[in-house]
Amino acid sequence: MRFVIIGAGAVGLRTARVLREEGHEVTSIERDEAKVRRARKEGIETVAGDGSQEDVLEEAGIDDADAVGALTGDLNANFTACLIGNYYDCRTVMRIDQDYRETIYRKYATEVDEVVYPERLGAIGAKNALLGGTIRAIADVAQHLQILEITITEDAPITGYTTEELELPADATVLAYGKGNGELAVPAPDESFAAGDRLVVLADFEVLDAVRQLLVGETRHDATASTETGGVN
Repeated sequence: MRFVIIGAGAVGLRTARVLREEGHEVTSIERDEAKVRRARKEGIETVAGDGSQEDVLEEAGIDDADAVGALTGDLNANFTACLIGNYYDCRTVMRIDQDYRETIYRKYATEVDEVVYPERLGAIGAKNALLGGTIRAIADVAQHLQILEITITEDAPITGYTTEELELPADATVLAYGKGNGELAVPAPDESFAAGDRLVVLADFEVLDAVRQLLVGETRHDATASTETGGVN
């Protein structure tokens, strides 16, 4: 496939590099001379210019591109590039700079096929490092929805229960189940949960703590808090 990537900064350059390594044809567009030199040094074909200008996009080969990735830090330039890409029948992917813009562009900007917020993925990586080994955030589906892979612990209240007996909060759903280190799959109704098993769950942020308590149990922090307050959750 052929791609035009607007922006050769950290996000754009890495995207272009990955696509090229997978065997795709990639051309980048970048205004900053230093970034142009860096991209060309890595062997990525790069057009020097403003990616929101039609003539520059044409020079990069938008007329026969399959998709356009507008991945600069300039929201207006990204949107303009997507409008032009839509005119040329390209799939359009637009980078945004704030979470709240996602809903707006998904609802009103029909010219944009996909909206991405790379900073969210970076936050997920940091969150995984902070949460430790039992909970791993896979993706933020929306501002209020998250997919998690949770490893069941010996302290989890659901240990010994079956899939059919599991009662998660209303705004949480089990997507997949894996026995120990086995492959993830749709769980059978009579699957019995044991420590070390993994569940992939889609949950609203408001019920994440309740889900965690069911699948992981009381954490060290929770135990300390209970001791300090003299109560039990």
